[in-house]
Amino acid sequence: MKFSFKLLLWTVIVLALALGISGFYFVNYVFETSIGRETGQAMDESRILRFAFETAALNAPARYDVLADRTIEEIGRNLENGGSRLLRISDEDRQVIYKSSGFEGDDLLRNQTEDGVNTWQVVRQGEHYYVQTCRMANAMDRALYLETMRDVTGVFRERALGFLVYRRVTVLMLVLGTFIMHGISSWLTRPIRLLTRATRRMAEGEYDYRARKISDDELGQLTMDFNRMANALEDNIARLEEEIESRENFVAAFAHELKTPLTAIIGYADLLRSHRLDEEKSFLSANYIYTEGKRLEAMSFRLLEIMVTRHGELDLQEVSADMLFQYLRDMYATNRTMGFRLKYDSAVVQAEPNLIKSVLLNLVDNACKASEPGSVIEIRGFLKKGRYRFVIRDHGMGIPKEEQDKITQAFYMVDKSRSRSRNGAGLGLALCAEILALHKSRLEIASEPGKGTRMSFVLQGRPEEER
Repeated sequence: MKFSFKLLLWTVIVLALALGISGFYFVNYVFETSIGRETGQAMDESRILRFAFETAALNAPARYDVLADRTIEEIGRNLENGGSRLLRISDEDRQVIYKSSGFEGDDLLRNQTEDGVNTWQVVRQGEHYYVQTCRMANAMDRALYLETMRDVTGVFRERALGFLVYRRVTVLMLVLGTFIMHGISSWLTRPIRLLTRATRRMAEGEYDYRARKISDDELGQLTMDFNRMANALEDNIARLEEEIESRENFVAAFAHELKTPLTAIIGYADLLRSHRLDEEKSFLSANYIYTEGKRLEAMSFRLLEIMVTRHGELDLQEVSADMLFQYLRDMYATNRTMGFRLKYDSAVVQAEPNLIKSVLLNLVDNACKASEPGSVIEIRGFLKKGRYRFVIRDHGMGIPKEEQDKITQAFYMVDKSRSRSRNGAGLGLALCAEILALHKSRLEIASEPGKGTRMSFVLQGRPEEER
């Protein structure tokens, strides 16, 4: 059952109960008030009739000291007022002396009446209702019972009419209330329907679908929270899809990188195995097998370093920047094909020394591969506001802007033929990115095709003299 229908159903039930109970008590209150007023008037009329009866009995001529039954009948007819009033007069033994036509009251009330006690009851005769009263009257040493009946049928008819009208009003109010509450419940539950629709659409794969906020209450806040959750879910799904795509590309690139050297190795090995070659050709074949084998070895070592870096824990130390730059100076001291220009500030940085050395070596090595022989490689380091920036700049081929976000992916190479000719596999920058991420840093790339590339990263640092 829909929530809006539940809300409508329970509202109608509560409304029906409220109208029914309030109507019942209202009509009965009016009825009780009216019947009490009629009863009071009947008792007043009974008292007046008793006084009139006693007065008439005193003024009536009497042949005896005791009031005769015939005189009582005559007084009763006079008090009946032309048939508009119902009377019954009984003697001391509760035997009826005079009774108006149509007086059908029972004897129970008369049997309960005593001197000084006035009684009354409501009786029904056919379709009519009466208030029957009884009181004792004393006349000439006789104790008589004077009973009256006052027609109150109108009061009961008004009550029946009140119930009828109230039932009709209740039904009308329920019908109108049902239509009104249907609209209100539909309006109140609209945010829920929109959230349900958004949930269904997202379950069907439309992760960019969002629920529309149409109110500022708790449901509006729920809609905003749902949309925030959907944004986070979409981001996570996009991230997972990127990771899956990256892994697929990694596997494909890795298979491709293995295929080329292995094909050459197998081909030259088969040539050496199946043919008798002269010394020069044998040397060239063995040399090619050795070269491609070393490239596969370097690639496997780089992959191993990346995996170890991803799952390792860093123990950051205070490392002298002078020591890092001196290490680079010593590593490339025998390189005569490139010119190296080092300029740096003395400082202390927070780093894992061996990993940072690997980053610097990879960046300088990439700069050499991207440059023509005789080019200058600039290696700089400077301290600014507690941050030490390492910069490696070349003046080589450069990197297109659309390629700059991809070069830190494993096996990705801008110029594959040039990189392979220099034993490159596209893993150096991927390793650098992993190591810098562990240092809470990242590789910053600024490049323009034909004008060279500037790669840099930042570590926490401070002046050397504060050490």
